[in-house]
Amino acid sequence: MRIHCRVAAIALCLGLFLLLYFLGGNGADEPPLREVEKKDEQFPPSRVTKQSRGEPQQEVRADRKEPRISGRGASVVARLRQKSELGRSKVTRAEDVMHLAVVACGNRLEETLTMVKSALLFSIKKIKFHIFAEEDLTEQFEKALSQWPRPLTSKFQYSLYPITFSVGNAEEWKRLFKPCAAQRLFLPVILKDVDSLLYVDTDVLFLRPMDDIWKFLKAFNSSQLAAMAPEHEIPKIGWYSRFARHPFYGVTGVNSGVMLMNLTRIRSTMFKNSMIAGGLSWEDLLHPLYQKYKNHITWGDQDLLNIIFHYNPECLYIFPCQWNYRPDHCMYGSNCKGAEEEGVSVLHGNRGVYHDDKQPAFKVVYDAIRDYPFGENLFQSLFYPLQTKFLDTVNTLCGRIPQVFLKQIEKTMKAVFEQKVIRHARAPRRQRR
Repeated sequence: MRIHCRVAAIALCLGLFLLLYFLGGNGADEPPLREVEKKDEQFPPSRVTKQSRGEPQQEVRADRKEPRISGRGASVVARLRQKSELGRSKVTRAEDVMHLAVVACGNRLEETLTMVKSALLFSIKKIKFHIFAEEDLTEQFEKALSQWPRPLTSKFQYSLYPITFSVGNAEEWKRLFKPCAAQRLFLPVILKDVDSLLYVDTDVLFLRPMDDIWKFLKAFNSSQLAAMAPEHEIPKIGWYSRFARHPFYGVTGVNSGVMLMNLTRIRSTMFKNSMIAGGLSWEDLLHPLYQKYKNHITWGDQDLLNIIFHYNPECLYIFPCQWNYRPDHCMYGSNCKGAEEEGVSVLHGNRGVYHDDKQPAFKVVYDAIRDYPFGENLFQSLFYPLQTKFLDTVNTLCGRIPQVFLKQIEKTMKAVFEQKVIRHARAPRRQRR
């Protein structure tokens, strides 16, 4: 009888324990773990897209509610979520994208594609291209970019925009200097979702990673919002110092063919000027400034930029001449010391030198990058042919200093080779003792 009573008591206690256990909730971690894994899958690998207008990506949230967790399970999931958030921020930093804008009108299709190609060959971070083009060029850009090989297209995205001017007469702006060149003045107004941007002319070539010029943004002080190189190094042979009929920046003026911009700062700054004492925003300044000086400017939008930074010199950062190296730096004798010491970083073939025989040193570099077959060995298919063809230019004004053109690009190719081959080679396994 006593045995039966003990068995009944044990069964009663066990039943009571199970009832309390199920009513209190199970502390197992499986459901919340699956939820964390699902959230991590919300960050797919980047892919090439074409957009009519750059739009910020929105985070996708899970539709179903998360289960309520208490006790030990809650603390475990909290730690896992903390690790997940840390991992997510690292992914965001790793996928940091550089923005590059260019304006193409008329017969500038090939030049623009060659510029884009040069940027992609050497750059490390991904690039978002903002291409402003006339309507008949848009389809040609789409067709050409879609034919580039997958390993290259995975490094960039692009958006195509029509030529638009927010104030004043559009046709007047379009004919201001070179076709559509004034479009660059309106980039802060149009690209409202872009924080920082590098603008380049179509006749620009990168001979080192774009990442390196992008780093100048971190060198800006609290008042600086744009960076350009001087128009010339020597005032007595500079154009602005001899012929300008309007105010300009500094002693020699600046060249706007390569212009790094913090668009957020530009949009929030009130610019001093000679018209209104209180200052004007960038958008409100452009049209009245043009109306005042349109009979005195020669180089269009570049002259307007010189006028703006003449009255706001504290807003401009000046980077060295090798970041905007033009025929003016060698056709009157070598006058860019930075290029002599380090080599050209960004080559600017203005004056049409890529397409005539006036400065063959520039044309040789352009032809080599344009004709380089994607995926081929950079030394065999780009540098060695370039080096060989350069021998034919040594008796010309700019070709007599070949190290200026070849030094940096050779250094860049060696760095690319080390990154792709040496650093990616597997380290030998250690032998077990």
